[in-house]
Amino acid sequence: MGHLKITILGAGAWGTALAISLSAHHSLTLWARDRRQIDAITGARENTRYLPGFSLRDSIALSADVTQAINGAELILAVVPTSGFRALMIALTQAGNTAPIVWACKGFEPSGAKLLHQVAAETLHADVPRGVLSGPSFAQEVAQGLPCALTLASSDAAFAQEVAARLNNHHLRVYSSSDVVGVELGGAVKNVMAIAAGISDGMGFGLNARAALITRGLAEITRLGLALGGRPETFMGLAGVGDLILTCTGDLSRNRSVGLQLAQGQALQAILEQLGHTAEGVHTCAEVLRMAEQVKVEMPITREVYRVMFEGLSPRQALEDLLAREPKPE
Repeated sequence: MGHLKITILGAGAWGTALAISLSAHHSLTLWARDRRQIDAITGARENTRYLPGFSLRDSIALSADVTQAINGAELILAVVPTSGFRALMIALTQAGNTAPIVWACKGFEPSGAKLLHQVAAETLHADVPRGVLSGPSFAQEVAQGLPCALTLASSDAAFAQEVAARLNNHHLRVYSSSDVVGVELGGAVKNVMAIAAGISDGMGFGLNARAALITRGLAEITRLGLALGGRPETFMGLAGVGDLILTCTGDLSRNRSVGLQLAQGQALQAILEQLGHTAEGVHTCAEVLRMAEQVKVEMPITREVYRVMFEGLSPRQALEDLLAREPKPE
């Protein structure tokens, strides 16, 4: 569907995997804020810190200068932790960017309970086309060239369709949507559910309990999503149940790994230091609860995960509290 000049902002595991995948069909520039990281990737042609074992094509340009990186870009993919998203959008605006921006980061802005499209609305010029890319996607598998399907959502349906069609290839199938809220919310809240699934698995509660948690977790995500204006079919799609299943069951899931270690009695801070990557579900949990309270939606799994991480509740007690809840119609 035509060659694009793409700049990926953020050289973590996911940004690097997307660069490797998309560089087979497009011109690619990969940017990171840390010049030492860019120098290391340039020297090794590999992101040994975040995605070891996968070489980057020589055609991928590398940069630590955001203005230089976006020069001439026809599409910008923002793949930074949510905590750095606002500052990056401000930097793009200050650099005079007019290219379309699609973010592939999942979560809420820390401390503001804002979805990223809200942050983008506050920081970008109104005429910059924008959207979100989400769905069940482990970076390692995308870098390997294994099949993956994603959803690209924008309030401008024509923009979503055009960019999805141009990014779509044999390995990366990209569907379009106009439900930005639903796609962003599914991508954010599933990380909290993955911590719950990890706790359950780590406690040895078994596959039946995990399936129940995933199902009730989907019910929580959908309740909150509908209250915020998302559409039901989004939560039944790739960005909803698809991403939820992957993150709750896959051994490559960082959030599930946090839950597994919490179940073993490890302290949250020690787990995060050892992880070395961002586990978005940790700070997302508080933001989800805050948002749920604002719109008066019950989210029992999210609340128990929060209590385990931040209030010292034992993982066993949290799961028993959930199982002891009053039975009611499903």
